[in-house]
Amino acid sequence: MPKLFEPTVINAMTLSNRFVRSATWEGMATADGACTPKLTALLVNLAKGGVGLIVTGHAYVRQDGQAGPWQLGVYKDELVPGLQAMTDAVHAAGGKIVMQLNHAGIFANPELTGQVPLAPSTVEGFTGAPPRDMTTKDIHGMVQAFRQSARRAKEAGFDGIQIHSAHGFLLSQFLSPVFNHRTDEYGGTLENRARALMQVFQAIREAVGPDYPVLVKLNSRDFAENGLELEDSVHVGVMLAEGEIDAVELSGGLPVSRNLGAARVGINSEDKEAYFRNEARVFKEKVPVPLILVGGIRAYHLAERLVDEGVADYISMSRPFIREPGLIRRWRSGDLRRAACVSDNKCFGPVRAGEGVYCVHDTEKQ
Repeated sequence: MPKLFEPTVINAMTLSNRFVRSATWEGMATADGACTPKLTALLVNLAKGGVGLIVTGHAYVRQDGQAGPWQLGVYKDELVPGLQAMTDAVHAAGGKIVMQLNHAGIFANPELTGQVPLAPSTVEGFTGAPPRDMTTKDIHGMVQAFRQSARRAKEAGFDGIQIHSAHGFLLSQFLSPVFNHRTDEYGGTLENRARALMQVFQAIREAVGPDYPVLVKLNSRDFAENGLELEDSVHVGVMLAEGEIDAVELSGGLPVSRNLGAARVGINSEDKEAYFRNEARVFKEKVPVPLILVGGIRAYHLAERLVDEGVADYISMSRPFIREPGLIRRWRSGDLRRAACVSDNKCFGPVRAGEGVYCVHDTEKQ
């Protein structure tokens, strides 16, 4: 059996293969973040399509952390029954599902939240209005918001949780010198800039217990001037490993990284795929936990090579599954043609229009 289809274990969670659906913004929740049958159906199709582990779209842990409309939320107990229905349906389809917890920080949408965005520091030029820099009390409150959201996720039947600390959202902002200009215990040295993330992780671990999978998504680099670089990212990975994080998903880029962001366009040949692979090699040498690699992977043979050569332990994709939720089932059947995704990011047009994410090139959706 190819290593890609070997069963593996992350903490107490057994996975049927090494393919992961990476988080995205589906735009299918209600206005207040509740799960809908449409969103549940999308995730069930991924389970039926053979994805080993599904990571939900980023779910906001507080109302002031909402990034976009129709985004999934986990900020209040009233959302748990709908989330429980989601996990029940995914499990009935044979899938495993992890909830991604997030706060948008400076990129929270004040038109949706009705509040001034929070950020590690008052930096301007990234959004229409300057944010409010967080006090120490604000940070402690945020840590508790992540903790309570993790509790809700576990109560709702998720198989684990993933902390979003990438792509320029709040915890990524604390790590990044682009956004973090603080001079207190949460700024300056890397250990200080990582403090908010480490406190969130520790609070979540206390809430869910030692046998519950807790994963993290990290930027390998910010790909921005004065941004987080690989050496510091690896150091954060080591800190998390020492704290017994269960797996790291490695990505990269900020909203200001332009063509070096997380969802790059024009991936039409294998040499353009797996654009964080070199960073992953360094991570694997230094960080002794399972590594999930995301970033433009489209070809089965490349995915196989990345795992066989020890560059990554798991292969994570997002946009390919928007067009082909049954991609892994197809590959497992022996049809090893590359993913049909053309990497033009037009799938997010329907999200912004309130229709939910789908591939505009999929004739079945027309």
